[in-house]
Amino acid sequence: MIWKLHNGGVLNPGEVVAPDERLGWGRTIGLGAQHVVAMFGATFVFPVLMGLNPQLAVMMSGVATLVFIFVTKHEVPSYLGSSAAFPGVATAIYASGGKPNDVSGALLCVGLTLFICGIIIQAAGSRVVHKVLPPTVTGAVVMLIGFNLAPVVAKTYWPTDQWTALIVMLLVIALSVGPRGFISRIAIFLALVIGYVLSWIEDLVFGPLHHGDGSVAPRVDWSAVHDSAWIGLPPVTNLDTWTYLPQARNGSHYAPTNVVGFHLPSFHLAFILLALPVVIALIAENTGHVKAVAEMTGKNLDHQLGRAVATDGATSMLATFLGAGPTTTYSENIGVMAATRVYSTAAYMVAAIVAILFGFSPKFGAIISATPGGVLGGITVVLYGMIGLLGAKIWKENNVDFGNPVNLVPVAAGIIIGVGDVSLKFSDSFTLGGIALGTIVTVGVYHLAAWLAPNELSDAAGGTNIILDTPGMYVDDGTPGEGQ
Repeated sequence: MIWKLHNGGVLNPGEVVAPDERLGWGRTIGLGAQHVVAMFGATFVFPVLMGLNPQLAVMMSGVATLVFIFVTKHEVPSYLGSSAAFPGVATAIYASGGKPNDVSGALLCVGLTLFICGIIIQAAGSRVVHKVLPPTVTGAVVMLIGFNLAPVVAKTYWPTDQWTALIVMLLVIALSVGPRGFISRIAIFLALVIGYVLSWIEDLVFGPLHHGDGSVAPRVDWSAVHDSAWIGLPPVTNLDTWTYLPQARNGSHYAPTNVVGFHLPSFHLAFILLALPVVIALIAENTGHVKAVAEMTGKNLDHQLGRAVATDGATSMLATFLGAGPTTTYSENIGVMAATRVYSTAAYMVAAIVAILFGFSPKFGAIISATPGGVLGGITVVLYGMIGLLGAKIWKENNVDFGNPVNLVPVAAGIIIGVGDVSLKFSDSFTLGGIALGTIVTVGVYHLAAWLAPNELSDAAGGTNIILDTPGMYVDDGTPGEGQ
């Protein structure tokens, strides 16, 4: 048996369900549904922004999650979905005359580089990561990853239907802290269902929404659902006859409107060099994810860092080889775990299987993707904030001293860059910004500050890498044989 039944299937208030435990299958399926809801919007949207097929991306996210759970031996509960780090890279490649197969080829090389980095980390030990990414840095990366998502709420979801968003936000809060038992653990899923139904009722009672640009649209639009088949796969695309048909999306990203299906990658050095810097952000993102899961589960997971990074690289290679976008560990699902305190990998297995089934059914995918923007706004305003605050928890548990300028100054700069989506333009075809730039600044400037600072300040910086464990405390100061 992979999972032990937690407390006979009974979940008492305040209890934590460990990764190797599960509740009854009915409740586990409900928790898996929450994880599907949390990942689906981003996993569906990012491939569209990259001109790739979202149905294929959802299917590959399920495959990648199963592989990740298996390789990390059920110790790191995580969902792998479409990465947010690459729409800008895809945009730059299209702007330089590239096609979707050029995007896939460049991103496959990123996955290969990430895989090699993971192998090195696994062979050299987690101390390599701790030296490059101490708690000061990992806490900052987790924080900026969460708070970088704030503009998605403020500019994309919340404005579409602010009053529904407010009601759903209050529902998430009330259902999370009010009821006892299992209901509070699936508050996000319940709030989504209630918000979905509420939006449909609002359409019947108040009519469609009138937007500031003069457009009129219903809150719940099922036109794509009616037009979608129950069962089907993405087509195989011949890119020899493909032409670039651009369309603005969300005011800043441009992607082809003629989205492709299955296709093989093509490799061009210029496009590969354009994409490779994102590897730095992905390593930090994976490290931050493992650290966040370690903080929540109370276990030291340093021995899984290399496996996590390498597996993310391998699944990204698989996905991009078939024509989907690369994968990454999902911060949205960390928020779900933080809210439910259920870390069972069984729920992730359920979510992965559901995602694969969605990949075979365009209609079910259309139903989820038709979730009203106001509902997503109310849910994400809570979830994304919880992700960011996990970074602060890492600092607190690792005794990071922000009275030390070596810690304070680099983190201050990196978080503002990440949260504000500040960008640095290198050329007309390449701009680095947001999470990627914030991560690079945090890591690079931290080590520069530690090198420039007097020895007493440099030695005191970074925290102590303390991770709560059971029954005692795990302390890793990098010395072999200690901290057990």
